[in-house]
Amino acid sequence: MSLVCYNGFDAFATVCLSRGGCFLDSSPHPLPAVYLREIQKKNVSGCAALDVCQSMRDKQTAPERKKDIRMTAFSELPLCSALKRKLAAAQFINLTPIQERAIPTALEGRDVIGTAQTGTGKTLAFLIPLIENLNQEPARHPIALVLLPTRELAMQVHEQYELLRTRAVPRAALVIGGVSEKVQIQSLRAGAGLVIATPGRLQDLMTRKFADLSQVKMLVLDEADRMLDMGFLPAIRRIMVTLPKRRQTLCFSATMEQSVAGLVNEYMHDPVRVALGSVLKPAESVQLRAYEVRPGEKLDLLRQLLHDEKGQTLIFTRTKRGAERLTKELVRDGFAAAMIHGDRSQSQRNRALSGFQEGRFRVLVATDIASRGLHVDEVAHVINYDLPKMAEDFIHRVGRTGRAGLQGRASTLAAGAEVLELRQIERTLKLKMERLQADRAMAEPPRRMIQNTLASRTLTALPGEVFV
Repeated sequence: MSLVCYNGFDAFATVCLSRGGCFLDSSPHPLPAVYLREIQKKNVSGCAALDVCQSMRDKQTAPERKKDIRMTAFSELPLCSALKRKLAAAQFINLTPIQERAIPTALEGRDVIGTAQTGTGKTLAFLIPLIENLNQEPARHPIALVLLPTRELAMQVHEQYELLRTRAVPRAALVIGGVSEKVQIQSLRAGAGLVIATPGRLQDLMTRKFADLSQVKMLVLDEADRMLDMGFLPAIRRIMVTLPKRRQTLCFSATMEQSVAGLVNEYMHDPVRVALGSVLKPAESVQLRAYEVRPGEKLDLLRQLLHDEKGQTLIFTRTKRGAERLTKELVRDGFAAAMIHGDRSQSQRNRALSGFQEGRFRVLVATDIASRGLHVDEVAHVINYDLPKMAEDFIHRVGRTGRAGLQGRASTLAAGAEVLELRQIERTLKLKMERLQADRAMAEPPRRMIQNTLASRTLTALPGEVFV
C-alpha cells in the first residue's frame, strides 16, 4: 500500500510526474511530515526526478511549520455551516481514507490525483471541495466542470450534487448523450455554475457554441482510465484547449496506467497523489468464489444460484447480444430481471437502473458499461456469467458489491476454455478464488418455471385453454 498526502498527513511518500509522460511510484521510508520539492536532475528514460524531503530535518526551509490535525469526520472539515448541515442530513458522518486525504488537499487549491479501490467514496472526495468553492464564488456561468465516462455515472454524480447543494450554490447542467439536448442547452443558458458531462455530448455542444467553458476554474476528471479506454481522449483534448490554463484539476481513477499518467502530466500542475490500497485487488469485504463447469451447464448453475441466494444480483455478460439472450431466458424462468447495455436507449437504461435500485427488479443483467458507472449500495451478489476481457475489469465488476461497509459475494462461472482465462486473471491479479463444486451446487436443479405469457398477447384465455 502506498499513499501520499500534502501538508502533514502521516504517509508513505509517493510522487510521480514527469515531463516526458512517465509515471514514477516509489515508497521511501515513512516520514512524520513531508513536503515535495522538485529538483533538477538529468532525465532518466524521459522522466524527471522528484526529491522527497523531510521538513523536520531542515528547520531553515520550514521554520514555522504548523502541526496538522488529522480529520476523520465531515464535521471537522473547514466547510461552510450550510454544507455541514447538508452532509449531516444525508447521514455522511465519517470520512473514508480517500476522502480524509484528498479533501483537505483539494480545499487548499492543489491539483490532486486520487487512486483507490472502487466503492471507497471518490465521488464525495471531489464533490465537497467543488461545492465549497462554488459556495464561496457564486457565478452565472460555468466555473466548474466534471467529466465522466458514462451517462449513468454522470446522472448519479448530478443527483449527489443536488442532494448536497446549498441555497447559495447554483444548479448544475447535466450534459449527456442519448437524451434530448433541449433541456441541457436551456440549463447552460440559464447560468449553471457547474457542468457535469460526458465528453462526447459536451464537445458537440461546444462546437455549436452552446457551451462556454472559458471561465472554468475547477476541473474534475472522474474515472479517467475508463474515459480513455472508451476512446474519449480526442474529445477530452478538444475540451481542454478551451479551458483556462490557470485552474485547479482533480483526477480520480481506479488505475494509473501509462495513458492516464500522460494525460495527468500534460494537464495538471504540481499534483499531489493520494493512493490508497491496491487498485488491482478486490475489497476485503467481497467473498470471491469460482465454479468450473462443463459447457452447457452454466445457465442451470446460474438458475440454482439465483434460487438459493437472496438479495439484489448483478450479472455481467461480455456482449450486448449475450445480455439480451440471458435476460429473456431469466424472465421466461420467472425472475424479475432487467438489462442494461450500450444499445439500449437512455430511457430504457434509466428504467432498468431505477427499477433495480428500488427493488422492482431483483436481477440486472449488464455488460461492462455498468462495471464503473453503477452505484447501488445494496448489491448482495455479483455474478460473472462471462469472464471480462481484461483482468482490471474483473476488479471493477466485483466492486459493485461489498460497498459502503457491507459484505458482498462475487461468483464467477467458467466453462470450457474460460477455465484457462479464469486462471490467467488470478495470476494477473495475484489472487486465488475459492473453488466450489458445480455438481454439488446443482445436486437438486430447480425446475424451470414457464412464465404465463398471456400478458404480452392480445388473446384472451378461454376456459381450459393452456398456452405453452
